[in-house]
Amino acid sequence: MRRQCRYWLYCAQFPTKRQGAEANMKKRFAAGLLVMLVSMTPAVTSTFAADLYPSKVVRLVVAFPPGGATDALARIVAQKLSGRLGQQVIVENRPSPSGIGGSDSVAKSTPDGHTLLFIPSLHATNVSFFPNLPYDSIKDFAPVSLIATSPYVLTVNPGVPAKSVKELIAHLKQRPGVLNISASAIGSPQHLAAELFKRSADVDIVLVHYKGSGAILPDLLAGRVSLAFENQAVVAPSIKSGSLAGLAVTAPERSQVLPDLPTMVESGVDGFVVVGWFGVLAPAQTPPDVIRRLNAEISASMQEPDVRERVQTMGMRPLSGPPTDLRDWITREIAVWGKVIREAGIRLQ
Repeated sequence: MRRQCRYWLYCAQFPTKRQGAEANMKKRFAAGLLVMLVSMTPAVTSTFAADLYPSKVVRLVVAFPPGGATDALARIVAQKLSGRLGQQVIVENRPSPSGIGGSDSVAKSTPDGHTLLFIPSLHATNVSFFPNLPYDSIKDFAPVSLIATSPYVLTVNPGVPAKSVKELIAHLKQRPGVLNISASAIGSPQHLAAELFKRSADVDIVLVHYKGSGAILPDLLAGRVSLAFENQAVVAPSIKSGSLAGLAVTAPERSQVLPDLPTMVESGVDGFVVVGWFGVLAPAQTPPDVIRRLNAEISASMQEPDVRERVQTMGMRPLSGPPTDLRDWITREIAVWGKVIREAGIRLQ
């Protein structure tokens, strides 16, 4: 009897084949369940974050001083977004050279949707001007939404004998190096438009740079500069009064403000599209559901009649669309202007 008991006690230490199979099945089931739960965690976390968002004040960072177009447009967006999110959205100015410091601070902030970056087109051209940026302009941010574009008008002083872009190019070729063009600040969209025009039309024209935009219109009216690519809201009154002549708009479509003007492409300058633009970014790794919520509310805001009117008064075209539109836009702008900047040898002084 004792031998029998010892035998059964010994056998109890080892599972039967059936028991072993059942144990293995349980282990595999537990492992599979764990994998499934882990794979679901990001989605659950994202949804949970979106349900709680926003839980505090949202800061819309503008990396430039108050008073400019970027700041003014950001305040329109912040005002509307506050009402739609049910939480205060404030514009926080973090001025820094070329907006780099302010952009970097957002890239390194907590990716929870409570710190956003309002960007102008400089975000893309900085890549070429500053090869050692402290952030990656694509990878370190999550695109939220395009906001607006700002087309320019090729405008000439009435003393220039040209009623069309074709006539202007012919006149410039007859007088190489004689006429000048306002190029605004170095690296600005107006400057890049002037450089692109020189190359696309193969003309020799002198670029005149300005520290600010305030003196450009008076100099253009007085004939101290012959032509300029300028914001349509700035030059439209002078064009309509006949004080200046508008030849074409730089957008891919005609302007609602100056509908009689053709585009540069319609005028025979192939591929010539130059617009200032604005968008909203979040830090990389911001939960996708938070991005979708922000995109939906911003898109709805940009469709409101009073917002469209205010934006159009600034000479801009309000936009909306999925986050991928902004990502693709930035990628394209980096490539296009990188080529122009390299070929022209432009350096910020």
